[in-house]
Amino acid sequence: MNYIKQLSAVYQLIAKDSRLNPTHVSLYMALFQIWNTTRFAEKFFINRQEVMQLSKIGSNTTYHRCLQDLDNWKYIEYFPSHNIYKGSELRMPKFGTTSEHVLDNKETTTGHVLVSNTNSTKQKENYNKPKLPKNEIEVIDFFKSMKWQAVEAIKFYNHYQAIGWKQGGKIKIVDWMASARNWMLKAKEIKSLKEQSPFKDNLKTTKIKNYGEPL
Repeated sequence: MNYIKQLSAVYQLIAKDSRLNPTHVSLYMALFQIWNTTRFAEKFFINRQEVMQLSKIGSNTTYHRCLQDLDNWKYIEYFPSHNIYKGSELRMPKFGTTSEHVLDNKETTTGHVLVSNTNSTKQKENYNKPKLPKNEIEVIDFFKSMKWQAVEAIKFYNHYQAIGWKQGGKIKIVDWMASARNWMLKAKEIKSLKEQSPFKDNLKTTKIKNYGEPL
């Protein structure tokens, strides 16, 4: 069982499923970890206290509700046990295989879901977009190729490096070269405004004054 494909497929489903909340995701990951320790057995027993500790769920009611939700939504198959000496059983459907899934999260005759191929298309499109710069030198080289000053490249790199390459400190930058062009447009606007300003700095003068003379 390829656990990387499994997790990738599950997270693609999670991203599109508005019914899920962080508790559902945490519970699934806890169950996945237990499944991993069983070497991905077809079925395995679970202990409520162990699962709650792994998933950081503090309420029995929340635990049972989320467990039932995951079962109803076909993320797991839950076989509850009413025997206090025997734990409940669980089966983890294998996602990412064409035999157990269908497109667009619709149920099949087997009751499982499939990851849509539209995500892979979006990923290919994202690969064509410029990634973040590797270092300051790459930014300087780009600025020089655009015949911009290297000092502006250093300002640009230090600014966005300090805020995690996010526009306005919130939105992740996906095209740093486009952001660099906007940076230079703003820099030119600021320079133009300063040149057109009617206010002069009267503190700066070329006249040599003798401050020893009385006023």
